[in-house]
Amino acid sequence: MRAQREQKVRPMVAWRRRALALTGACALALGGAAAGAGAAPAGAGAAPAGAAAKPPVIRVALLGDVDTLNPFLSVLWTSLEIMRLQYEPLVEWSADDNTESPGMAEKWESSADATEWTFHLPKDGKWSDGQPIVADDVVWTVQAIQKNNALKMANGSLVENIASIEAPDATTVVMRMRSPQAANPGTDLPIVPKHVWSKISDPAGFANDTDVVGSGPFTVSASSKTNGVEMIPNPHYRRGEAKSGGVAWVPYKNSDAAVQALKTGEIDMMSDLTVAQFDALKGASGITTVSGAGRGYSSIAINPGAKDIDGKPLGDGNPVLHDPVVRQAIVRGIDNETLRKKVFQGHGAPGTGEVPPIYPKYHWDVAPEKLPLAFDQAEANRMLDEAGYRKGADGIRLDKTGKPIKLRLMGDASSASHQQVADFLKPWMKDIGIDITTTMLSAAQVNDESVMGRYDLYFTGWTMGPDPDFMMSLNTCKSRPNADGSGATSESNWCSPEFDALYAKQHSELDPEKRAAMVTELQQTIYGAAVNNVMYYGDAFQAYRSDRFTDIQKQPAKTGVILAQNGPWGLYSATPVSADAGDGAGSDGGAVWWIVGGAVVVLAAGGFLVLRRRSAASDDRE
Repeated sequence: MRAQREQKVRPMVAWRRRALALTGACALALGGAAAGAGAAPAGAGAAPAGAAAKPPVIRVALLGDVDTLNPFLSVLWTSLEIMRLQYEPLVEWSADDNTESPGMAEKWESSADATEWTFHLPKDGKWSDGQPIVADDVVWTVQAIQKNNALKMANGSLVENIASIEAPDATTVVMRMRSPQAANPGTDLPIVPKHVWSKISDPAGFANDTDVVGSGPFTVSASSKTNGVEMIPNPHYRRGEAKSGGVAWVPYKNSDAAVQALKTGEIDMMSDLTVAQFDALKGASGITTVSGAGRGYSSIAINPGAKDIDGKPLGDGNPVLHDPVVRQAIVRGIDNETLRKKVFQGHGAPGTGEVPPIYPKYHWDVAPEKLPLAFDQAEANRMLDEAGYRKGADGIRLDKTGKPIKLRLMGDASSASHQQVADFLKPWMKDIGIDITTTMLSAAQVNDESVMGRYDLYFTGWTMGPDPDFMMSLNTCKSRPNADGSGATSESNWCSPEFDALYAKQHSELDPEKRAAMVTELQQTIYGAAVNNVMYYGDAFQAYRSDRFTDIQKQPAKTGVILAQNGPWGLYSATPVSADAGDGAGSDGGAVWWIVGGAVVVLAAGGFLVLRRRSAASDDRE
């Protein structure tokens, strides 16, 4: 799986409840409307008499808006999780231990110098619409990204080193690289069907949000900001059709609302639990909690003077942050361990570099107190004094033009942790003579503002797959966006020729130990530039209705999670406890849910209840 931004937003969902006394005719009309709409992502009602019961749909809390379902543009964690269910890469990360395993390709090999990679597709592979999966699908996907700058946002760096790609026959793909490539080029890149996408005049403008054709275990059948995303099983999935009736991503305003829905049986699974929520759900009837090491980090990005791909200034970051001494002093002034212990209640692991401990081979393993910029406010003050940033009468330092150093901290309004961290950060920064003002926006705004460099500091984070190459590539000069924010995606709007040279070296290093050392050095380089202060690596807290679904595959198998994986394994493997489990009934079996237009209709003992969902526009960025 590729890296993802972790700006997590919860869709603004308000519930309004009123009882309706319906006559028999009204009830029939409403039932007919539900049938006509054909939508029941929360699990359809009872099957007609004599018909076989349909397997239940897995209802998952959607705690972050979907930016786009276009796989060429999707960079947010919510969207990426959906993408992993419907599009396969050539090579996947195994459910058992995150090692390379067959994806769209059943086998592959590389030349001794890793300049040529060959992938072999099975002869009987099919897309969800029944059309054959062929090598030309792979060739078209790669070349579409290479030839169209607008399609490079999500995966541009994955195809940069591919000099040529061809299909000698229908089941063989040959990639010739510009330079040796240690990382398998078949991982992480989602392959799309040529017979669908080649007919689209503007692929970058294609919503791809209904009747989607894919090769994964599920495909999107419908999507809206109000009702979420509906996915149906792919009957041609190479591992066999899923045992469930599909996946419904149900939007919620926040995790508290989703937790209540999990308890009442409105949903079946959720991720992104807080520590308090996780502890409160332990032992709850019909619910099983799952915790695992996280695949990413939480951090504070510091604007080093953002520039676009042409090297022209981008945004309105405070010029004082162009000075690395100021950025380093800010990092010195933040007590990451206190944040981990107070905000995350001691869970997770101390932050160092971009690669989390779940991938020990590439993780920069160093004690917090041994970090070069470890928390030390006295040293931060000394650094700023020595650099000539004197304090004014109010204790706030002045920049070189005599203006007080006042910085903006941007975060996600729906994130409790962002506000908690900000409450610690403001007095810490004042102690070193820097004034901080906090602005909490919707994640859509955070996304837009950060891409365009319109920030001083902001809360961010990424999750990543087992190989760090893609994550590191997001720090290269080539990852900077176009002037309008389109094009490639950068981790920190930062550019360093020295970093680029080291990145290229590790990219071609075939000795695993030497390459791992280089990846550590790359992380140390980012850290020294003080453009991304990794606070901590959070644990992942999740829960599901074990009275409805069982045999759910974790990744990794022993210590992993069931959602937000490097693949589709958790949701694909979920097996209904019984044929009618999760058919829309709450935990007491007293309600059946339909969606009619924008309303959720509940058939309950004694009548109908209408719960209308109202969703404000907001997007999430991971």
